[in-house]
Amino acid sequence: MPHDATAVRIRACAKTYPDGTRGLLSTDLDIEPGEVMALLGPSGCGKTTLLRLVAGLEVPDPGSSILFGEQEVTGLSVERREIGMVFQHYALFPQMSVESNIGYGLRIRGVAPEEIRRRVGELVDLVRLNGMEHKRPRELSGGQRQRVALARAIAVRPKVLLLDEPLTALDAKLKESLRDELADLLRRLSITAIHVTHDQQEAMAIADRLAVMQAGQVVQVGSAETLYRSPTHAFVATFLGRVNRLPLTRNPQGQPGVSLGGMWVPYTRPELATTRATHAQVLVRPEDLQVFALNAQTQHLGQARVLHRTFLGDRTQLQLSTTEGTILLLDLPRDCAFQVGEQVALALDPAAIMACEETS
Repeated sequence: MPHDATAVRIRACAKTYPDGTRGLLSTDLDIEPGEVMALLGPSGCGKTTLLRLVAGLEVPDPGSSILFGEQEVTGLSVERREIGMVFQHYALFPQMSVESNIGYGLRIRGVAPEEIRRRVGELVDLVRLNGMEHKRPRELSGGQRQRVALARAIAVRPKVLLLDEPLTALDAKLKESLRDELADLLRRLSITAIHVTHDQQEAMAIADRLAVMQAGQVVQVGSAETLYRSPTHAFVATFLGRVNRLPLTRNPQGQPGVSLGGMWVPYTRPELATTRATHAQVLVRPEDLQVFALNAQTQHLGQARVLHRTFLGDRTQLQLSTTEGTILLLDLPRDCAFQVGEQVALALDPAAIMACEETS
């Protein structure tokens, strides 16, 4: 049931609780019409507070502004904001059937019974619950209950759909299949959605863009690939995956780079050229380090010794110690033959080195 999508504009939005706790620092965020935006971060970072402010469940600090399209909604009650919400525990009515749960919001809005039947039928088809219309929530699987909750939220044709940890209650295997299903469904609906989660893979799989949050503020916004490959803060880099931290040094010509097992690897990204930090660190993803057998052809590369080897099914993880004493984590193909104690050669593409500012 696609419809005209709504942009969300958040301006200087903040929340201070009565005891003085800052739940959210002043935040600006733009969400485009039809875009799925994930608010991602650890517990207590402010993501749920921001979602509740958008929903109208919390009152923001004076000076805050939230717009749905051209409409200022900051002072509107939750009932007047035309939002749909899906919670982590679904909050379905246990005594109602699937179709009654889906049609509940339409009934309390006074929609005609014939129109309710039509819309509920469309949604049952959309979320693939055909044949289950008369079942109660207790008779459904976790994934089916999640689909009922989603159908109920979008039945009223909200301007904005808010998803608060919608897959948390599911087991790991079901969560993986449903996140792809949810991503596909949101694209087909063309509805503007804000998705709160602490699960990095869930956010990357579902959202068009991610807003990574830390300590009450948005640290960086971008596509999953941009944030993973070009983080501007060390927190973003470490939260979205594992990293190796390497000390940044300068060669005799003053060029920044890293020493990797006796091999100099220059830092080529322009943003580091002007840094004045003398003990800065740079970051390297485990999958970006290359390892080779140490022989006459690879003597010019960096050198390290294998400290630990872990077979993980789809990949092999190595822990290495370089000649400088730096400990590195590497992700390699599962048929990697290197064993503990073996001397190996190391290589690194300079473009894979990431410089990240630490957040204050």
